[in-house]
Amino acid sequence: MPTFVIQSKCDGCKGQDKTACMYICPHDLMYLDKERMKAMNQEPEQCWECYSCVKICPQQAIEARPYQDFVPMGGTSIPMRSTDSIMWTVKFRDGKVQRFKFPIRTTPEGSINPFEGKPVPSEAELDSPNLFTEIGKTLAKIKK
Repeated sequence: MPTFVIQSKCDGCKGQDKTACMYICPHDLMYLDKERMKAMNQEPEQCWECYSCVKICPQQAIEARPYQDFVPMGGTSIPMRSTDSIMWTVKFRDGKVQRFKFPIRTTPEGSINPFEGKPVPSEAELDSPNLFTEIGKTLAKIKK
């Protein structure tokens, strides 16, 4: 089942040109109705159910049917994202509520240097079909 926006909860990300769900959707399905300032899924049949919009919505206004492997039929799951974790609130058909917290980071946000310790390629290596992790191997072959 695709995601859907609970209109009474949506505030259109407080009048921004682009809402959080529009920013995160990998299939560009989310749309902001500028007259009502409410987001909506403009093509529900194309939704991948990736939960990206559900996780990022600051108002918790987007829902999707949970996967049956962790929530039985008829239940709901609502994620609440923080900078270091996601708190999943699962509500079962009988009204029972359980919460699960999972870390999403092991380092502070913005602290990773992805190229630290990686070799710097030469012009010749940029034209090579090798991956950047194979640069050292290429240099060893060239030196032989």
